[in-house]
Amino acid sequence: MQPQPDEEARRWWLQAVHDLDTAAYLLDGGRFSTACFHAQQAAEKALKAYLYGRGEEMVRGHSVAVLCQEAAAYDAEFAALLQDASPLDRNYIPTRYPNGLPGGVPYLAYNRSAAEEALGQCRKVLETVRRCGGL
Repeated sequence: MQPQPDEEARRWWLQAVHDLDTAAYLLDGGRFSTACFHAQQAAEKALKAYLYGRGEEMVRGHSVAVLCQEAAAYDAEFAALLQDASPLDRNYIPTRYPNGLPGGVPYLAYNRSAAEEALGQCRKVLETVRRCGGL
């Protein structure tokens, strides 16, 4: 039996909140590249929660920008959010894989400022989902 849209949305929302908390924990611990990745993950999952809550049956993909555009079909606030949210996509691959960078390794390529910026962008996504999606 498939979960109901509200139940599925809540599952994704709970994981998004946990991932944001994890990103903050990693930032405090100086794990900047991994904090950036978890910020991207939290935003992605929050947007998926929103889309599941709108009745979508299968939400695929990992791009925060694309998911934000899909959410904008339901609420124009997500179109306005796109500029702030889309930079999170650059934290999906290069934060984890050395071959995602032109040289070096991810944990040396990211700093506190980058992680703080990513968490700020992520929080905007979660705030918008909370406000528009009733989560």
